[in-house]
Amino acid sequence: MSVTTRWTPRYALGIALVAVIATGFAIAFRWTLAWTWELAAGAHDVVAAMELAPWWACVLLPAAGGLAAGILVLLAARHTTGGSGVGGVIEAVAIGRIRLSFRAALLRAASSWCAIVTGGSLGREGPLIQFGGTTGDDVGEWLKLGTHERRVLIAAGTAAGFAAAYNTPLAAVVFVLEVVVGVIVMETVVPTLIATVIATAMSRWLVGEGPIYGQRMFVLADLRELIAYAALGAVCALVAWAFTRLVQYAARLFKRIPSPWRQAAGGLGAGAIVAAMPSVAGNGYEPLGAILDHSLTLAFVGWLLLAKMVATASSVAAGNPGGVFTPSMLIGGCVGYLFGNGLDALGFAVSSPGGYALVGMAAAVAATTHAPLMAAVLAFEVSGDYAVVLPLVLATAVATGLARRLDRDSVYTAELRERGVTWELTRTLPTSGS
Repeated sequence: MSVTTRWTPRYALGIALVAVIATGFAIAFRWTLAWTWELAAGAHDVVAAMELAPWWACVLLPAAGGLAAGILVLLAARHTTGGSGVGGVIEAVAIGRIRLSFRAALLRAASSWCAIVTGGSLGREGPLIQFGGTTGDDVGEWLKLGTHERRVLIAAGTAAGFAAAYNTPLAAVVFVLEVVVGVIVMETVVPTLIATVIATAMSRWLVGEGPIYGQRMFVLADLRELIAYAALGAVCALVAWAFTRLVQYAARLFKRIPSPWRQAAGGLGAGAIVAAMPSVAGNGYEPLGAILDHSLTLAFVGWLLLAKMVATASSVAAGNPGGVFTPSMLIGGCVGYLFGNGLDALGFAVSSPGGYALVGMAAAVAATTHAPLMAAVLAFEVSGDYAVVLPLVLATAVATGLARRLDRDSVYTAELRERGVTWELTRTLPTSGS
């Protein structure tokens, strides 16, 4: 990615087109999910829909959604030449040796939609990021741009999809630089900034403005409290490591079942948990907001933490396309909330358990993605709370450092290494190996 980019009219047009198409798709994806829940159950979100559904529907719907998802995954595999999901985007941008299939991206997005709308415990960022990256590849080819320019457009589309999913333009840029590209390359920074501005402006115009979790003000009462936040970062790293190990163990179990029955079995496992605790359904957005608002009991949050880890492992490990990014946010939020309340019960001066939940959310994301700056910026943007920036930076740094000691791979690079794709970062360009 060290090649100098020539800013031609076609290249500038490509960036704008990629941002608009990726954002339009992300908005349509989210809107059709909400419309389906409203039409089927008169609910605004999947958690409310599952709370209204009978227990047997909570069990069977995710299984049916998993079966449909598995069929679509098999169809998508016929059009995939390399990796899929975020791992495929990383391989296309950082290494540049695969093409992204638009048809496969659509099929996998439809697969993810089926799993999510029926109550699977999945994040929706995966299909949105992959579709954005694939759009960049196809637009670059349509405009007859060079290989380098197409790789930059893939990165820009990835950032646009991320920004549209979370309404976080800065975190989207940092996600591309820390996770997808792996190094800060100026030729990538400017296009991704432009794409995220277009994506965020379009998303806020059509969906709404403001932080997705509302404006927060968690004040740091005492600088000595930073020690507690550093300890929280370490705890979140251990929980995130346990979560990824759980996913890997579940994947080995599900591997014995052929698709699409594998995805159906994963949905059935998640559905059994959703029947007992509907808050587990979906990506975790709704219960995380409740945790930040202090509206859940400690016992409920403790059970939610365990249930979300198991349900997400069942959904993801079975091969249902989706992400663990947003579920990791809920897992970290639960850990942080319990940690903060635990300190308070022991008599330590705690500014706010909600602040620990917010920092825990970022620390868990940092531990799973190995991207501390992105996680800190994301938490700041989704809450609008600058007062907690020091705890955010410290906890995400500690969480990432410990996570890398426990496992050299992030949740994304582990997928690539499993397929024999590795690379070492240089100051200019990731070099591939196997």
